[in-house]
Amino acid sequence: MHPDDLQTYAEHHTSPEPDLLRRLNRETHVQVLAPRMLSGHLQGRVLSMLSHMVRPRRVLELGTFTGYSALCLAEGLTADGELHTVEQNPELEARIRRYVQEAGLVGRIHLHIGDATAVLGTLIETWDLVFIDADKINNAHYYELVLPQVRPGGFMLIDNVLWSGKALPSYPLKPADKDAHAVRAFNDFVQQDERVENVFLPLRDGLLMVRKR
Repeated sequence: MHPDDLQTYAEHHTSPEPDLLRRLNRETHVQVLAPRMLSGHLQGRVLSMLSHMVRPRRVLELGTFTGYSALCLAEGLTADGELHTVEQNPELEARIRRYVQEAGLVGRIHLHIGDATAVLGTLIETWDLVFIDADKINNAHYYELVLPQVRPGGFMLIDNVLWSGKALPSYPLKPADKDAHAVRAFNDFVQQDERVENVFLPLRDGLLMVRKR
């Protein structure tokens, strides 16, 4: 079975993208550099489903990109729930805010533009659900900063943990491939972390699900 056939079959047997997300998906691919960073249909519906299952009151996202995943995660918020999302690229701000407004989520999705480490120092919250999809070199750093603020029984999701297959030990890595080395090291670290339970999903570019004990 070809991986593309599997992906197509999975998408055809997954609830469709809401119209707003379909437009954002298309606009991102036409107008924004590196559109593959967008979660997309299948992973977006997974994020939405997980959020509906958790019913979080407070969600944190590191790495907004154009806002697709934030809108998906917001679908499962409680009635008084809020989502804080951090994006380092100020050129994406106007697009993100436009789609948040179109979704009717102004006041519930809070966008922070800037360095994630600096922003995290200003957010005093207890998180029910966290999605880490920022620079891979700092995955472990973000994880350690955020984990103490996750409630016991709360969840963290870390994206791109396959890193185009380079995370697999059979892949010959070059010493200069710092991102791939960081992803491998992070995956191994979480596997040994007794503070959490974890499940590695080979979904898209890899999604690591972590539950705080």
